[in-house]
Amino acid sequence: MKSYEDQKELIAAIETSLEKYLAEFTNIPENKKDARLLEGERTPSEHLSYQLGWVSSLLDWESREQGGGQTVQTPAEGYKWNNLSGLYQQFYATYGGYTLAEQQQMLWEKVAELCSWVENLSETEFFTPEQRAWATTSARWPIWKWVHINTVAPFTNFRTRIRKWKRAASA
Repeated sequence: MKSYEDQKELIAAIETSLEKYLAEFTNIPENKKDARLLEGERTPSEHLSYQLGWVSSLLDWESREQGGGQTVQTPAEGYKWNNLSGLYQQFYATYGGYTLAEQQQMLWEKVAELCSWVENLSETEFFTPEQRAWATTSARWPIWKWVHINTVAPFTNFRTRIRKWKRAASA
């Protein structure tokens, strides 16, 4: 997994990978947003809903712990890391009713909020594990790694899946 020198480098990677990811949705007609063309793959709307769900979750965990002093259960109340399919269905239900354009705009806004938060983390908070209770797991990941695996990694990896979906749609 890539590592980062500082917050600015991570933010630049997030913005670049998001821009490329969202560019893949150009020319997908709205009436095809929910078309499941490939067995076991997400629809275009589900892809965006998935990303919106995870970015929103990161922001929610931080807000509830730091702003509200609440104990946060990750990944979400009632869900375990080894069984996330129900959580994904919740993401699809929450965001799937929006148009692709609306979902993309919402993702831009959520990512901008996330980047602002990352930019304002101290170096210790950014690089050192166990700086947040929500980020304290047996993996002992620092916050930057949580952000990376929920932004840069899927934005980059899911681009190929969207391209594959578009090829199937044009066949």
